[in-house]
Amino acid sequence: TAQCNGDHHVAIYNYEIEPSELTIQVGESVSFTNYGGWHSINGETSYTGEDFDNPVPFNLAANYAWWFFNNCLGTVTFDEPGVYHFEDGVGNNAEHEGMVGTIIVEEGETTTVVDVIVNSAVHNLLEAAVIEADLAGALSGEGPFTVFAPTDDAFLTLATALNATAEDLLALPGLTDILLYHVVGAQVLSTDLADGATATTLLGEDVTVTINDGGIFINDAQVTVADIVTDNGVVHVIDAVLLPPTEPETTTVVDVIVNSEVHNILEAAVIEADLAGALSGDGPFTVFAPTDDAFAALAAGLDATAEDLLALPGLADILLYHVVGAQVLSTDLA
Repeated sequence: TAQCNGDHHVAIYNYEIEPSELTIQVGESVSFTNYGGWHSINGETSYTGEDFDNPVPFNLAANYAWWFFNNCLGTVTFDEPGVYHFEDGVGNNAEHEGMVGTIIVEEGETTTVVDVIVNSAVHNLLEAAVIEADLAGALSGEGPFTVFAPTDDAFLTLATALNATAEDLLALPGLTDILLYHVVGAQVLSTDLADGATATTLLGEDVTVTINDGGIFINDAQVTVADIVTDNGVVHVIDAVLLPPTEPETTTVVDVIVNSEVHNILEAAVIEADLAGALSGDGPFTVFAPTDDAFAALAAGLDATAEDLLALPGLADILLYHVVGAQVLSTDLA
């Protein structure tokens, strides 16, 4: 005598179905057990010939059970939401004995990567950052997403390193880019990761995976909790904030002059001759840059002042005589 082992159970007696109405969640199963006589389950067409119009038709073949014994008719898993009608399919039981039933299958509660962050006791700053960057809606979408989620301690460590506060971090101009660098547009479980592999984030920059005896690392951040699976992706908790790579700061020959403490007169001359824009272009340029002392020596030799030099009619020509239209390093000189 078989036993049914579904998430829910419906008993089929000679004169009743118990319970005759049942509410379950998507993905749950229902076992049907015969507790006496001949019975079957018909979830396709009623005894009147009308289609039940169930989301997915189902039938279980008839069997017989002796009194005080039971016999498992079978177990059905309901993966589609909706209302399912069924009846005892043997003889005229459904018509004369009222042996009909209904199963209501409801959508289960869905969770998102944002729900994981919001409901976490150690991701308050990440939650605030996601809200500040207006990413909560996007990350609550269909996905799939993989989120590397730094803890509050990770944010505080970064704040200390920057001599800043948590509030300062939330006000960073690049906050959105930093957060997008923690998100991959696919579901990547820990079992999908390999040492040396890379994953492209929503920022368009890659993160690098390292797997060793110490665990799993994303760049330099260790995964402390892996594979928190949601309906739209997965969350991996990490112990450090990932910072995206930055473009190296570009400098021009004009920047060198402007930032120099001994080229104030040359800076003034370049501005006076309206050459700053040209010398800030693509180049390349080689500039022979006379110091303030050099200009002072010239002024003394001409019995003039620095202001007199800046007013010379040929100032632009003098400056251009200091510029070569190529990059000439000292090692190129002979």
